[in-house]
Amino acid sequence: MKFETLSIHVGNATPERHRAVVQPITLSTTFAHGNEAGMVYTRANNPNRESLEKVLAALEKGEDAAAFSSGNAAGTAVYQALAPGSHIVAPDDMYHGLHNSMVQLFGGIHEVTFVDMSNLEAVRNAIQANTALFWIETPSNPLLKITDIQEIAALAKAQGAILACDNTFASPVFQNPLQLGADLVMHSSTKYLGGHSDLLGGALVTKKKDAFWEKIRKVQHLGGAVPSPSDCYWLTRSIRTLAYRMKGHAEHAQRIAEFLDKHPQVEKVFYPGLSSHEGHKIAAKQMKGFGGMVSFTVKGGAEEADRLVSKLKFFVNATSLGGVESLIERRAAVEGPHTTTPANLLRVSVGLEHPDDLLEDLAQALG
Repeated sequence: MKFETLSIHVGNATPERHRAVVQPITLSTTFAHGNEAGMVYTRANNPNRESLEKVLAALEKGEDAAAFSSGNAAGTAVYQALAPGSHIVAPDDMYHGLHNSMVQLFGGIHEVTFVDMSNLEAVRNAIQANTALFWIETPSNPLLKITDIQEIAALAKAQGAILACDNTFASPVFQNPLQLGADLVMHSSTKYLGGHSDLLGGALVTKKKDAFWEKIRKVQHLGGAVPSPSDCYWLTRSIRTLAYRMKGHAEHAQRIAEFLDKHPQVEKVFYPGLSSHEGHKIAAKQMKGFGGMVSFTVKGGAEEADRLVSKLKFFVNATSLGGVESLIERRAAVEGPHTTTPANLLRVSVGLEHPDDLLEDLAQALG
């Protein structure tokens, strides 16, 4: 089955005797002992979560998937599964929520070195004897840097370490890190997988069911940071339109990036679909599309960036991404005082409104 067919049929488990076209929501927290599915308690498993994990594994071309209550819960499960005293190599511009989890929750348990993951030499120099995990994010948040997954996979294999890739920005429509050498893929399913800004979730997908994966499953089961049956149902439903939504997001983002790249009030545009982007060639090699996220810096600093945002009509000044509506925010203001993001950088989640309306809105706000 091709991607579109997988996304519609693999996660839609319907009881044969009902002949329902769409799977039901199973809200029961407990199951009678001896049932054919082997289910006991919904923290351990649930029919809707089983359907969600099945389709996620299929779309990322992995052996298994684990659904969590948020993207942060999914990423944190990987850190929890590591042996104490492990060394992690991570991006210097990674998503601030998982960055804070590494530093604030696991700072006394693991050691982390933050480097530019698009610089292979910098990554190589960061490796230590106890390096157990390479964490990559490509495209990165919010600078949209591109990491060569195959090159980092070779370093991880030589080290005997795990390579985990945050694939939230690309989605499995445009990138399959497991096929490029990664061991784990992570998603904030709140974003493109959910696609409508109305549910919270996270997921991990593994290339193979090994001992480390069993540790992650134990964290999921015992920690209990799992999504509700309803969230699993709605997420599985949203995935059925993922391929077509992503095509629209990417098409609109390309047009907006090209427009911004030529505008005199814009300093720099960060979008891997532009040939001028430093990681364009690598992105073209490992991605099937360049995604729906665009960042750009505005001439005049933070005040001018805030002024631009205040004049927009169709771009909502809000955190998050991946919904059908366009969002924009001055990212440094959200990340806090320790951010390394430029103060005049605006991150845009390009939505599915008509691109002509979005371009007209940006044009009037830029002046």
